[in-house]
Amino acid sequence: MSMNAVYRGPGDLPGVIPVFPLPGALLLPRGEMPLNIFEPRYLSMVDDALKSGRIIGMVQPEVPVGGGTPKVPSLHAVGCAGRITALAETGDGRYLLTLTGIARFRIVEELPSLTSYRQCKVDFAAFPVDFEARAGEDAVDRPAVIRTLRDFVEANNLSIDWKGIDEASNEALVNALAMMSPFDVREKQALLEAPDLRTRAEILIAITEMELARGDDGSETPLQ
Repeated sequence: MSMNAVYRGPGDLPGVIPVFPLPGALLLPRGEMPLNIFEPRYLSMVDDALKSGRIIGMVQPEVPVGGGTPKVPSLHAVGCAGRITALAETGDGRYLLTLTGIARFRIVEELPSLTSYRQCKVDFAAFPVDFEARAGEDAVDRPAVIRTLRDFVEANNLSIDWKGIDEASNEALVNALAMMSPFDVREKQALLEAPDLRTRAEILIAITEMELARGDDGSETPLQ
């Protein structure tokens, strides 16, 4: 989805943004994430974002050692900022929106806030490559990505739009597969923090192959 706004570098983004902690939710630059917003604090977050740049930061909460769900979970240090590019009201108090990824950020600190949602001071400087569309595509081993995807699809008896796969750029392919992957929080975070597209593709292949190997051992893959 195209954006009306243009972000050429870290200076085009705010230094303080609202953050939406959501485990397993991976947003990447130029990727599109559909969200169903219904909690009052996040409805308020969306309302405020619409008044001030439409920027929301997606970040995963950390998985606590020993399990459990703390009331205010710690946040992973790296997330991705997105712009609200589509929004619909449902009539029953919810928002259905699309968040389009812009760039990753590193959390500098979480700020005390009078709002019901969390806000962080963030720094985009470590991820200048995110502002360049299709950066590093030539280094991606596309045949290996396709081969691994095909193995996963066959192992899980899934259907897939292969025509769309064939037409997708390397960036769109790798990032879409990473965002849609059924992996856990730690694996999703590794995909997010990959320094470049080639490394993200390699991590995606490695994680998928490990999941396939578990299936071969008689254990269940995430989609079974």
